[in-house]
Amino acid sequence: MHRKQTVPLPCAVLAVAVLLAAVPCSSQERSPNTDPRNGAVPLPSLSEEWRAHLVLDNDGVGVWTVDSFNVFEQFACPEIVGLDDKGRCTVLEGYSGRWRPVTTISDREWLGGLAFGDVDPRVSGCELYTGGKRGNLYQVPAYRNGVLDNRRIAHLPGREIHTIVGGDLDPTHPGKELLLFTRPGGLYRVSPTGPNGTFETKPLGDLAGRVRQAVVLPAKEGEAPEIGTVSRAGRFALLRITPDGPKWTCVYEAAMGKGRLALRPPRPGQPTVVYTTHDDGRILRHERRGKDAWHTETIYLGPQGPRGVVAGAFDKDPSVETVAVFGYSRRLEVLKRTPAGWQVETIFEDLDKGHWLATAELDGRNNTREIITSGYSGRVVLLSRPPGYGRPELADPADRVTPGPKAPPAK
Repeated sequence: MHRKQTVPLPCAVLAVAVLLAAVPCSSQERSPNTDPRNGAVPLPSLSEEWRAHLVLDNDGVGVWTVDSFNVFEQFACPEIVGLDDKGRCTVLEGYSGRWRPVTTISDREWLGGLAFGDVDPRVSGCELYTGGKRGNLYQVPAYRNGVLDNRRIAHLPGREIHTIVGGDLDPTHPGKELLLFTRPGGLYRVSPTGPNGTFETKPLGDLAGRVRQAVVLPAKEGEAPEIGTVSRAGRFALLRITPDGPKWTCVYEAAMGKGRLALRPPRPGQPTVVYTTHDDGRILRHERRGKDAWHTETIYLGPQGPRGVVAGAFDKDPSVETVAVFGYSRRLEVLKRTPAGWQVETIFEDLDKGHWLATAELDGRNNTREIITSGYSGRVVLLSRPPGYGRPELADPADRVTPGPKAPPAK
């Protein structure tokens, strides 16, 4: 019987191997983290006063709609919600720079419409609602153990669900409901009033073109709510549900499709202001000067194909009017109103065309709101001002001056 011979390693080689195993890698030698689930992933920004971080890498699958809500009530930080081209709804839970994705629904084709609120009194807390290309409408409740559920509550054969708003929107109907805007152009009311926990769906009429985004405007107590809408037919119009049916008031119309709209955060003593986009790149500002009187002005002649607009406090001076725009140019631009007129700064450029924007308060270390982007790249990206921005009375952190990797100038 032959014994297997073992050849010992040379002493010098063995000693080196032991030393290498015992010496930890320095932070400079470690590979940079590229997975937001493990920690913050900085991305190149085009502005020294903005930082960009990756929230979701969706493996190249487009994320068409993104927004931020407090989905899990037990957490003190709002989550980010994204809808993608494979019919998935992903809720991204943030924790100290990390983002944990929780995914639900498998509708096989894109989801687009998204709303959040306590519409269904039979479910504890608020619910997510989403629908898309296949005409299916889903309710997504969240549980305190971090789990999401979903069920189909309506189906519209031959209709794509593009836009959803929820709330007490129909004075003729008790409780809260959802309004769905579809393609081909249509308006539907869905309410949690069916037997055995089901929902009822009622068509409210056909529309000239699909509504691509809608927001509920501020209303005085006792007044029927108004819903601001923009449509592919080129209209910025207001919708009210009345006992005689839907009532539309056209604020602005042009021979060019409209894509997105944003409501300026309400200010005491200030009029309602809405920003809208044209597909040709124009950004418009609409200021309400009476019940049915609006003043419209063009504030930016930007790249063609804007696919996202949000308004909020993006400057260190909260009284300054600022608007962010994103779209097919891949550029995220911030517009700022000054005594000399509107100025524009490009702060970020994505890998592919942009499709949606949202804003939220996700970082309390500055005095501004954050901006969330999504689109054809399959990425969800968070843009924020550095710690201490707008807070000169506080100690400056070390990374305030150099917030992150610098990107090459935008083309």
